[in-house]
Amino acid sequence: MSVADVVARARTAARPLCTGTVTGAMGLTISVEGVTAAVGDVVEIAGSSGPGGVGGSGALRAEVVALHRDRLTCMPLGEVHGVHVGSRVRATGRPLQVPVGTALLGRVLDGLGRPVDGGPPLAGRARFVDLATQTPHALSRARVAQPLSFGVRALDTLVPAGRGQRLGIFAGSGVGKSTLLAQITRGTDADVRVIGLIGERGREVREFLEENLGAEGMANTVVVVATSDEPPLVRLRAAFVATRIAEDFRDQGRDVLLLMDSITRTAMAQREVGLSAGEPPATRGYPPSVFAMMPRLLEKAGTGAVGSITGLYTVLVEGDDHNEPIADTARSILDGHVVLTRQMATAGHFPAIDVLESISRVASAVTAPHRMADAREARRLLGALRDARELIEIGAYTEGSDPLVDRARLLEPQLTGFLRQSVEDTTSPDAAWDELHRIVTGS
Repeated sequence: MSVADVVARARTAARPLCTGTVTGAMGLTISVEGVTAAVGDVVEIAGSSGPGGVGGSGALRAEVVALHRDRLTCMPLGEVHGVHVGSRVRATGRPLQVPVGTALLGRVLDGLGRPVDGGPPLAGRARFVDLATQTPHALSRARVAQPLSFGVRALDTLVPAGRGQRLGIFAGSGVGKSTLLAQITRGTDADVRVIGLIGERGREVREFLEENLGAEGMANTVVVVATSDEPPLVRLRAAFVATRIAEDFRDQGRDVLLLMDSITRTAMAQREVGLSAGEPPATRGYPPSVFAMMPRLLEKAGTGAVGSITGLYTVLVEGDDHNEPIADTARSILDGHVVLTRQMATAGHFPAIDVLESISRVASAVTAPHRMADAREARRLLGALRDARELIEIGAYTEGSDPLVDRARLLEPQLTGFLRQSVEDTTSPDAAWDELHRIVTGS
């Protein structure tokens, strides 16, 4: 612990104990009077379930989300059972703090950074830091110039990613987003993986950890979980907790892969918080704070002075509408997008990546020119096949009409086999490029 940390803790301990009271609770918010706190600070509320009054281990923590002339609007970070009008409130004088460091590797944390895997407590093993951080300045970031392998042939060749890039995985429900994330986690060559499961079904969490990740996948991985039944502020903070953990590893000079499933449920949690705090609904019921939160969260990933955070964010498109507000905003911020289609998923094509609709904006910066030529040729063949698909299916296409379509039809089985990959299969990038070169050149 540094001298600055010791001094800060001493000042906190020496601060006079000032308490206020709960004056009301409506919906997702609690009104507090008689205590001073800043937006983002944590307060502790003593309820009937607390063992020892304000500050006791059973006190409910809440975060200040809005200020008024004579009261604070707070949102709970837990169950409000037992809180009543007149409950005592204490200001902690600081924002939420979360654990960081190598002690977290292989651990599963809740949305507030507390271990939920039955392992040893993190106190004394990990450093605790404020959740809020400054986003690296644009000119302090190194350029994205080094490739990052995912172990998935379709991505490593036709949608290549770089260390420090931010990619969105856009898909409707049930088309294989979580399974693809697990496959990437096992196949990537990143130093550390941080996974945020935001708003997931409780049933799927253990399945994801034990079946999709397994012991091998968890070795260099930190998982942050906030299920759909958690309070909205916990779900929202879970995304920032996962990002803060990744930031600390990046500042150590490591290359981090941050996977978040999903940014859409994070935005929905922010919508609940904003509407409860009194914000007016705007685009499709989303208040302005949602569209302010998304760039603040997504811009934290990327390269730094040392190390990098490569962000992979799933975007759950409502009704398979890829132009709905959250998907549209995410696409405008991210450095590329991977589109999964229901048509391919229902046909048994895994991963269900539509490579013609997917793009990486740093592909040319992280891929050698001769490999880019192979990728362009593969896209040209797949595009020609797609354009002629209807004519071929109704028997209206005559062989010899278009040499490119004829060649694409001849290579279709090989291209399809290349793009399909089982969940357990991991292919090195060199092997994937060599196979693609063999297909498009016929060598």
